[in-house]
Amino acid sequence: MSEWPAYRLADLCDSIDYGYTASAKESPVGPRFLRITDIVPGHINWQSVPHCEIEAADAARYRLHHGDVVIARTGATTGVSAYIANPADAVFASYLVRLKVGSKADSRFIAYFLKSEEFWDYMRGVLGDKSAQPNASARTMTQVKLHLPPLPDQHAIAAVLGALDDKIELNRRMNETLEALAQGLFKAWFVDPTQDGLPKGWRESTIGEEVRVVGGSTPSTSEPEFWEGGTHHWATPKDLAPLASPVLLDTERKITDAGVQQISSGLLPVATVLLSSRAPIGYLAISEVPVAVNQGFIAMVCDKKLPNYYVRLWAKENMEAIKANANGTTFLEISKKNFRPLPVVVPPEPLLKDFKRQVEPLHRQMVLNLKESRTLAGLRDALLPKLLSGELRLPAALVAQAQAGVPAAELAQANY
Repeated sequence: MSEWPAYRLADLCDSIDYGYTASAKESPVGPRFLRITDIVPGHINWQSVPHCEIEAADAARYRLHHGDVVIARTGATTGVSAYIANPADAVFASYLVRLKVGSKADSRFIAYFLKSEEFWDYMRGVLGDKSAQPNASARTMTQVKLHLPPLPDQHAIAAVLGALDDKIELNRRMNETLEALAQGLFKAWFVDPTQDGLPKGWRESTIGEEVRVVGGSTPSTSEPEFWEGGTHHWATPKDLAPLASPVLLDTERKITDAGVQQISSGLLPVATVLLSSRAPIGYLAISEVPVAVNQGFIAMVCDKKLPNYYVRLWAKENMEAIKANANGTTFLEISKKNFRPLPVVVPPEPLLKDFKRQVEPLHRQMVLNLKESRTLAGLRDALLPKLLSGELRLPAALVAQAQAGVPAAELAQANY
């Protein structure tokens, strides 16, 4: 890195802009309105970004273009950033800052620098103890200094890291398609046929009669024997919040054998359906690991006739009815007592087995995609500091291709 000249980030940008400050009214038409919440946990799902009404002149001023970089400037996510690749027709909100990177730097390279520990060390110094409502101005954030390798090296580094992120994004979109297929099958097989009454051989029941419904708890956090050196997964709704697919592979915290013994439901088996029961109600996932849960869950152990794929999709299809049975003053919560009586239709066993045969491969592919993405993310995170610091140098042939102007996407496809 010492060979590379140092620049302030601001000096590498042609423009640094705050977002649209007038109040944006959501609308079924108009450009998308990118907010801070839309760039967490790091990718942008444009289909979930709302539209807004905006005057033509403002839309032109705040429109996002390929290669822009946006950074959150306030709230708990201050400093979180995203690279804008082939955006939909979209403008950005006032709590975001847009960087238009100039000719000295590769904009995707800059986007990766903004994810580096070097940048976050700088941001921690800027934010200090502003824990209540962290915020930073565009000017402050862009005073950070970075060492900049030659442009061909930047292109090549961006191509390598970008190839990993592009594959992760492709897996995410593939899983969205697989989930839509599974939901479509459920609706076609089990919702549409009941619109005019139950078909012959079907019966009405309650979810509490068809699955084992349990909750969880939190072992005392002041007792080290419940937590230190824990190896058992222990889930809270926070573990489900960032999931792009309805699959739980890991949890933030682990508990010990002694901790598990403090929870009446114990360690739940693989394939348990998890539904967050409060703050908010509605996160859904199938656990791919044995897991204990805290008090924020309705956990459904599907050890009777209804397969877990059916139960999860039933819960998703009937979420409004689930929420309608919630109560509470501080926040809404669906209790086990109110959940168990919810009606569920039980189709004939042969039909359920056929459905499982259709949906199980879709679920298993989602799991494989997620596991591959975790591996790729780990590789990216290991490479990023080494490439940005110069500790790891890319092959000369790849850098030469970048020097010759080969686009990043082609570099990645040809070399990795």
